[in-house]
Amino acid sequence: MTENQYYLTTPARTGKMMAIMLGICIVGGAIFFSLWDYWISEPAPVVAMMGGDSTPTAVAVHTGATITSDLSFIESSDFITLAFNALPGEPGNNPTINMEVGDKVIFNVVNDGVSFHSFGVTADTEGFGGIFPGSEVASPANPLKSGEGGTSEFIAGEEGVFYYICTVPGHREQGMVGKIIVGDAEVPEEVVEAVPEPMATEPAEEKAPVSTEPVAYDGPISLPEGSGVPGCQETNECYIPYHVTAPAGTEIVWSNDDTAAHTVTSGSPADGPDGIFDSSILAGGLTFSVTLDEPGEYPYYCIVHPWMVGNITIE
Repeated sequence: MTENQYYLTTPARTGKMMAIMLGICIVGGAIFFSLWDYWISEPAPVVAMMGGDSTPTAVAVHTGATITSDLSFIESSDFITLAFNALPGEPGNNPTINMEVGDKVIFNVVNDGVSFHSFGVTADTEGFGGIFPGSEVASPANPLKSGEGGTSEFIAGEEGVFYYICTVPGHREQGMVGKIIVGDAEVPEEVVEAVPEPMATEPAEEKAPVSTEPVAYDGPISLPEGSGVPGCQETNECYIPYHVTAPAGTEIVWSNDDTAAHTVTSGSPADGPDGIFDSSILAGGLTFSVTLDEPGEYPYYCIVHPWMVGNITIE
């Protein structure tokens, strides 16, 4: 029979091994903490791209001039046309900013309208995404109310055409967009689609306006799909029903059935909120409710899309 063999070490060799392991831990810790800023920095751009993040990650360095741009959010009387500083056709409408690589522009923005607005700079030619970090003022979820303002900056890291916009969904398409031209970049020509020849068809039947006569409240008031686009006011279908009546003490519920965010705010676009009720930003799919105990008329509107108006009569 073969006897089992056991390999033993001495206390001295064990101590030596422990000293080596401790030394490795100390050196590794020193390296880790000396590069602390690196370890906690943002992931590589490819990681962000794989994760679907379109936010620019490049950091531009200010090496040139500093430009100041004062911008005011304004709206047409019907709230359908939006702009910076002046309405289309007027001097100063959406002023173009020209700068060189390394220059910095400081934006001082103020909301001189009655709607909610927010601000940012993007390289995207459409939409409200891709906002450069540091260029934001407020956000669609926490926008600037009337009279509020803020300051941000954008540093030109490369030649190209960039855009300062209102980042509230839909407001860019209504006119709140201006160009930032860096260096000798050429502004892309706007695509003008050819208007097709009209086809001989039966004249479209005009949609009759929805009656403004009040109806008894019998369930949630809908903010319908597409109400964030001008046009629903022509048929009183921005809130459905447009005008309801209810006994005092009734809980009135609104349901945002649109993909755009809205508000349900007591008051009127001309005079602003009256402070009786306000849903704040109401994302698509959410509801808001209020109980009104005092008889009277309660007009309301959407601060984001002020053409949206409705009315409640409490009996």
